[in-house]
Amino acid sequence: MTRALLADDERLMREQLRARLTEVWPDLDIVAEAKNGIEAVELTREHRPDIVFLDIRMPGMTGVDAARQIAQLPTHDEAEGWPGCEIVFITAYDQYAVEAFEQGVVDYVLKPAERERLVLTVERIKKRMAQREAQQDKPDAAPLPAHTPDMQALLQKLASQLNPNAPPKLKWIQATVGQQIQMIPVEDVLFFISDEKYTRVQTATLEALIRKPIKELIEELDMDLFWQIHRSTLVNTKAISGVSRDLRGRQLVAVKGHPEKLEVSRSFTGLFKGM
Repeated sequence: MTRALLADDERLMREQLRARLTEVWPDLDIVAEAKNGIEAVELTREHRPDIVFLDIRMPGMTGVDAARQIAQLPTHDEAEGWPGCEIVFITAYDQYAVEAFEQGVVDYVLKPAERERLVLTVERIKKRMAQREAQQDKPDAAPLPAHTPDMQALLQKLASQLNPNAPPKLKWIQATVGQQIQMIPVEDVLFFISDEKYTRVQTATLEALIRKPIKELIEELDMDLFWQIHRSTLVNTKAISGVSRDLRGRQLVAVKGHPEKLEVSRSFTGLFKGM
């Protein structure tokens, strides 16, 4: 049975969407409901649903910010046994958002949820889930929508619209190099790799450390320039020289100006489909 989570700060909207979904998708199991973005992330971590319906505008944490955090939760290729989830945004009519959603990067539901429109959304979700299930054991399986450059770029644009006073994208990285603090131009960074405490910043000529996790860098960097290829790795798209496979079938990204090869996690392998 497909499992879903609903997140909307308006109780009546949650009830209305639940009722409509019961009509058009009787087999859908709605395992939890969240009143805000923070709850949505925590309940997704707890229940690991197949689909999360997120109100785009919620107090405290927007649906867009919640979607970014949900995309960073550990998945099955990191020994968690969960393949990740579909994201469906719930929105009152908003011309910019609807035009963006109509590009097909992510599904959406307009408030109040109309049966006919919801049927189309459900059909698309079922089709994508069936395609991924059929491909799940293939080395070039399609990634979840949240793990594609188009989705990352859309979330960044929507976040800018929801928070027009947000600071501009990073141009410089202030990092520790030996005993010194150094300012590194973002375009010079080949890749970022995080562990539990630090993120390694690698350029062609130096290696540095910063105390900033990948999930924060995703919000601050231009995601047209950087692709996420692993929950802990961002790579400069201009620095990618090629993609190969090792003996275990894992994709490895070769980077210009550096000998290290970066592993692509299973959730992101569709980025280089066919390679």
